[in-house]
Amino acid sequence: MAERQTATAAIQRVYRGTFIHSTQRKVVEVLEDALLGVDTQGKISFIGSGQDLSQLSQTFGFSPCVVTELKEHEFFMPGMVDTHIHASQYSYAGTALDMPLLQWLNTYTFPVESGFGDMEFAKKVYTQLVKRTLRNGTTTACYFATIHTDASLLLAQIANDFGQRALVGKVCMDRNNSVKHYKETTHESQEETNRFIAEFFARKYPLVKPVVTPRFAPSCTGALLGQLGAIAKNNHLHIQSHISENPEEVKLVKELFPDSESYTDVYHKYNLLTDMTVMAHGCYLSDKELELFRQTGASLSHCPNSNISLCSGLLDVRNVLNHKVKLGLGTDVAGGYSASMLDAVRRTLDTSKVLTIQDPDHKTLNFEEVFMLATLGGSQALSLDDQTGNFEVGKDFDALRVNVAAPGAPIDLFQNDGPKVLLERFLNLGDDRNIVEVFVAGRSVLPLAESAR
Repeated sequence: MAERQTATAAIQRVYRGTFIHSTQRKVVEVLEDALLGVDTQGKISFIGSGQDLSQLSQTFGFSPCVVTELKEHEFFMPGMVDTHIHASQYSYAGTALDMPLLQWLNTYTFPVESGFGDMEFAKKVYTQLVKRTLRNGTTTACYFATIHTDASLLLAQIANDFGQRALVGKVCMDRNNSVKHYKETTHESQEETNRFIAEFFARKYPLVKPVVTPRFAPSCTGALLGQLGAIAKNNHLHIQSHISENPEEVKLVKELFPDSESYTDVYHKYNLLTDMTVMAHGCYLSDKELELFRQTGASLSHCPNSNISLCSGLLDVRNVLNHKVKLGLGTDVAGGYSASMLDAVRRTLDTSKVLTIQDPDHKTLNFEEVFMLATLGGSQALSLDDQTGNFEVGKDFDALRVNVAAPGAPIDLFQNDGPKVLLERFLNLGDDRNIVEVFVAGRSVLPLAESAR
């Protein structure tokens, strides 16, 4: 079982107990009575058997008495990765779910987002969201902010200060007829995106990165899309946007971009489909479009709560995976009403079962596969799997310490369940009360420091 590397930094933490994660070889791998060491740089130095404690302590220079042993019903799992969440929309999460996408944007979203030029309001919302997502076990988040550069930079600062790994995007949109003051000119969007990136890089955050963010094709002219594609390429940046979420939206894209073969072709034409691109939704992508995703290395974010809440559609995840397209899960707050990735896991399973009801030949996703999508799959979708996503030696220790029997939590146990059953119970029934500790790059970020609560 042991995975080891030569010690390059001193050991800071050693844990003994059960570790559950996904690998390229196994959808779910359970390591019982395992030892895992984390060095002072926050990286996993070794994984071995508890029976090898004496040997490992000599090899890596730590005292056996410093080992932290997990309690009964506890296990470590990788931190969850939210591949698509609108930070500004958290201010009205759980409300305003009575309209389809385009009307919903015009009636609720754009008016609310336009208020994020108010830095105090932005600080309040963004602070509460980052705290909430960390409590819910989201160690990595891919955030949409708004068109406001300074408030978007503030979101990056807040994520950094709380220790969350994040991609943060200043939204770009030069087309919006519903809330006329909530848009930019093409030139303003380009200039402000460049300022956003320059100021972002100057801050040298270790775990927070900028992401180029055209809102979606209907709110951007071709000229702006082309400029954003060039900015992303010149700065080697991630890209995020939306695609094929709703039939009305797909029809609108055809009208706005008549020279493009498909919605996917619009982004491809402007160099916005790369191996660092994540597109949310994709409910109505054709097999040909999925093939283009595979060829370019672009990924999809599956946001089932939002897809259902706005009556947008049902993504066939199995078909996406069969096309070998990278895919992670997203909460898509506030189209999705919950900021918890556990909700994304459950709604993913529900959606797959609905598709099976509609077509008995559909192969339903199981909880092991969805666990993988919420962890390693998300890191792959964001092209961060060289740093995080599972417990491989050399990766950062992004982890949740889960206690399935935590006092006051919503899970009751009646027999001596094995680790995989405990994982299934947590995914289906657990909440933030079951998440005892959260680590990002080896740093304990939950429980929150008293001053941050």
